Amino acid sequence: MLIVGHGEVRTDSDHKLVVVMVGLPARGKSYIVKKLKRYLSWLGFQTKIFNVGDRRRLAGSADEYETAAEARGRLQRRERADDGREAPCSGCSSPGGSGDNDAAAQCAQCDTRHSSAFFDPDNKKAKQIREQVALEVFEDLLRWLQAGGQIAIHDATNSTIERRQALISRLKSETDVNLMFVESICNDRDIINRNIKLKTHSPDYVGIDPDAAEADFRARLRNYERAYRTIGAAEERLDVQYCKIIDVGKKVIAYNIQGFLESQVVFYLMNMNLEPRVIYITRHGESEDNAAGRIGGDASLSAGGEQYARALARFIDRRRLDFAVEVEEYNRQVAQSLCSTASSTPGTCSEAESAGAHSTAADALRLEQSLLSRRVQPGFEVWTSMLKRTMETAEYFDPHIYRVKNIKSLNEIYAGKCEGMTYQEIARDFPEEFEARQLDKFYYRYPGIGGESYADVVLRLQQVIVELERIRHSVLLVTHRAMARTLLAYFMDIPTTHMPDMELPLGYVYACEPRPFGNHLRVWRYVPHLDDFEEIDAAAALRIRYPQTLPSSTSAPPLPSPAETAYSARN
Repeated sequence: MLIVGHGEVRTDSDHKLVVVMVGLPARGKSYIVKKLKRYLSWLGFQTKIFNVGDRRRLAGSADEYETAAEARGRLQRRERADDGREAPCSGCSSPGGSGDNDAAAQCAQCDTRHSSAFFDPDNKKAKQIREQVALEVFEDLLRWLQAGGQIAIHDATNSTIERRQALISRLKSETDVNLMFVESICNDRDIINRNIKLKTHSPDYVGIDPDAAEADFRARLRNYERAYRTIGAAEERLDVQYCKIIDVGKKVIAYNIQGFLESQVVFYLMNMNLEPRVIYITRHGESEDNAAGRIGGDASLSAGGEQYARALARFIDRRRLDFAVEVEEYNRQVAQSLCSTASSTPGTCSEAESAGAHSTAADALRLEQSLLSRRVQPGFEVWTSMLKRTMETAEYFDPHIYRVKNIKSLNEIYAGKCEGMTYQEIARDFPEEFEARQLDKFYYRYPGIGGESYADVVLRLQQVIVELERIRHSVLLVTHRAMARTLLAYFMDIPTTHMPDMELPLGYVYACEPRPFGNHLRVWRYVPHLDDFEEIDAAAALRIRYPQTLPSSTSAPPLPSPAETAYSARN
């Protein structure tokens, strides 16, 4: 049974959960962790990530594990380099390199915060520090759970049996705390090579030449591979719960999953993919009730709403083709980047990648012409609610190109007895309800049979979110204000306490593009006199309007802003 309480979601057992990540570097653990945290937080669980790498960079710096002589030598080499008396290391562009051909040996003496030598399983001093930092972060995690947290994620490689057994042993003394391992395994060389490129921009390599950073990270990876042991019989003998995600969800192995929270984690992780796509979110065109300032209902579009619907179909047509060209260009750039290191890193550039790297801008033009000539463009869907104003907004999309689906879960939040009323009428007829909503918009439930709260909407949209994570193509959601707020809160990791106060006017299109380190947001605004859209600053578009004061039951209630009921005057 799921119990929704103020500020959290509780299961009937009140158990807490520790999710311990496992896997080699560049296998997508951070990608999984961030998505999982965002999803669980959106559902209402108090969730927090505890990253061991961040602590290592702070608590395990070179000064803390070098001998005094090593530290003095490093500082002296830096001073000589600053004075121009010593050339940078040929392998990593930092002073003091040995100049041989071993990238790991070169970087071990430079100013990289933690070179590949630090991760050598034979480096006893460094190994001790790594284990100590991992356990310290685990203690922080447990203290946070004891203070009221619900789900804590230990974000680290945890790639040895010894490390995992130490964490299992430590948790035995904790009551009502369950443990679950999530291992990310990736055998796709293209994905691994792309992830390695991203790793060269991590805090470990600030100010380091990208080629040297990549060489050092590959040496680090080889050190990890020497000690890595996948989850298996050793953990099964201890009756632990675990889930293996292989090649970003192509294969999922779940073992001994028993708890409610654990099942939520596995269910979500089974629906991931890395396909390039965009999730477009917009409200319907202006309805007759919008123009009158009335909430809810099932009114048809106004004349302005019809104009918006036609313009929206034209805009999405353009964006569909533009995005296809953008993906092609991105793939070409990645292929060129991977092939540029092929001579120094064998196996990173396949024949297909090499051919892609030498393609020209004419390919993008041919791609666009091909798409334009096709009568059927599979893989782009338009989802609407079951209410007339959204279905009418989608009427101008070519059914030969777009698959239109009407989904009841996308219906606007149901206002119960307040359906079809203005906010002035609600304040006059239900003053206590009006004030209660002002105090807590997220958990406030409209009075009457079927009345809903934002918390109810989150649960209603859970299946929609999972489906959006599962699909491998772009989709446009034509929906309502409360739905758009809830969806954007998920994709942009906006706290649920802020969700009901997001200003999302009519006439805006929000485009969320999944990327390795989060969702990239772009926003377009409809300009009626141009009958077209213009792109605007995304950060400025996602505004939170905080209530200044709570009006008394006898004072005149504030009217909704024009942006809530009609197109903004700024358009």
